[in-house]
Amino acid sequence: MLAAAQPLSATRQNLWRLTVIRVLVLAAQAGSVGVAYWTDLLPLPWLSLAATLALSSLLCAFTALRLRLSLPVTETEYALQLACDLLIHSALLYYSGGSTNPFVSYYLVPLAIAAVTLPWLYSLILSGIALTAYSLLLVQFYPLEGLPMARDKMQVYGMWLSIALAAAVITFFAARMAEELRRQEQLRSERREESLRDEQLLAVATQAAGAAHELGTPLATMSVLLNEMRQDHTDPLLQEDLQILQDQVKLCKETLQQLVRAAEANRRLAVVEQDVTAWLDEALNRWHLMRPEASYRFQRLRDGQVPRLTPPPDLTQALLNLLNNAADACPDDLQVTLDWDTQDILISIRDHGPGVPPAIAEAIGKPFITTKGKGFGLGLFLSKASVTRAGGSVKLYSHEQGGTLTELRLPHGKRGDE
Repeated sequence: MLAAAQPLSATRQNLWRLTVIRVLVLAAQAGSVGVAYWTDLLPLPWLSLAATLALSSLLCAFTALRLRLSLPVTETEYALQLACDLLIHSALLYYSGGSTNPFVSYYLVPLAIAAVTLPWLYSLILSGIALTAYSLLLVQFYPLEGLPMARDKMQVYGMWLSIALAAAVITFFAARMAEELRRQEQLRSERREESLRDEQLLAVATQAAGAAHELGTPLATMSVLLNEMRQDHTDPLLQEDLQILQDQVKLCKETLQQLVRAAEANRRLAVVEQDVTAWLDEALNRWHLMRPEASYRFQRLRDGQVPRLTPPPDLTQALLNLLNNAADACPDDLQVTLDWDTQDILISIRDHGPGVPPAIAEAIGKPFITTKGKGFGLGLFLSKASVTRAGGSVKLYSHEQGGTLTELRLPHGKRGDE
């Protein structure tokens, strides 16, 4: 099964968005300078302005080429990119009226982006750069000269364009950047949870392997002693009890051998694709041999060709654990249903026991959480881990008519008729 492509990091995506913002702002700035030049309303240092706009274009091109490389984008690099925007914007303001230029409000855009996407220390440094540059522009700048009416028109036009551009950038891009950060944080949280679950599974597997190894010797000893006792005693009642004990020891040894075979099958990935009904029938028959006192009804809710799946051995064991839990709650009249859609297979198990309180239902699936007086609380934990590894999910609900409803949802590939 091929691994899904890893998503881009939040900082890299945000730098792409920052490049888009630069292009939009550069277009607005170049348009404003072009209008002022062609209408000859204001005498400005056109060569200096053109050189600054060319520098901004080079920065956009350099950033786009840099993002094609596989090198990671750090927060420091991202902060330096925002600092370059502030410095280029300050240079443009210096040659076009300084603090009297209506585009001075654009200082707020990089600061808003930094506040949303960067740690507070970077935001503080960038705020200091913007405040220092603005303070210098109050006393040192290239003044706007020309007709007062022309200056007033340019300022009104520039103020409208500056406010519109800043509002659009902050509303759209900053919101998207913050959403990307939240998504990345959620992914990190899910990975931490998966890592913790894997550590717990490894601990349980290690203990199980050790226990299986240690149980082999006493079981072999018990089997030998039981054979000798059956030869030494002729009492029919004792012979019957010894036979039962011998059968139980044999069952324990077969269970250990089955664990070894399942582990070997997992290692070799020796799994076969089959119809979900065939897999489910085989699992139900095996379970009923284990729990002959339980009764159940199986119902298929959909007609037509059934989907296929490739169940690993631990997925079958997970289904058996879920059936055992339902039988422990109430062994009478379990209801097992099978349904599917274009993407998922849904297996529902309903018992008529006391039900599961909502608080317990949320905690079930964690190790050592159990609602029974016996057991270690590992069955549902291992079942949930196996189903999750297969790409599915397990949920428990208290049924409105009493009892517990267990939903096992599994992905499937093509239908049997495709």
